Amino acid sequence: MDITIRDARPDEYEALGDLTAGAYLDDGHLSLGADDPYLSVLRDVAGRAAQTEVLVAAADEGPLGCVAFVPSGGPMADIARADQAEIRMLAVSAAARGRGAGETLVRECLRRARDAGRTGLVLSTQPSMRAAHRLYERLGFVRTPERDWQPIPDLTLLTYELTF
Repeated sequence: MDITIRDARPDEYEALGDLTAGAYLDDGHLSLGADDPYLSVLRDVAGRAAQTEVLVAAADEGPLGCVAFVPSGGPMADIARADQAEIRMLAVSAAARGRGAGETLVRECLRRARDAGRTGLVLSTQPSMRAAHRLYERLGFVRTPERDWQPIPDLTLLTYELTF
């Protein structure tokens, strides 16, 4: 199965929002479940696309996953320094897990960050996202606990960085 990476199209924003929300909900990453206020942020692919790049991993059957790639600063950057790129909201559909979509998306973000002259790529992740941690570490990311942060009380996000 060939996976291609491309920019998200407006006609698929709603489906990508459902995919992203579903990945977080199904894996138990939203503490309030379907009532979690972050769910509306996860669903808002159009809002993300207006502020940064939204990439899609697609195969013949359609989108498998997506990620927000923040090449430099702006409202979508949470922890990136001026010379770094950032990824946010990496999500892969349950049906596509284990097929390489997540890794392919992250590798494309790494390529784009290098091509943009960034010095590295950073990200934040929840402690419960262990499969994602393994992926990041396999690709060469290292934990940066000094940059861990709390977007809301009782939720500490772990940070990772890959320096070029």
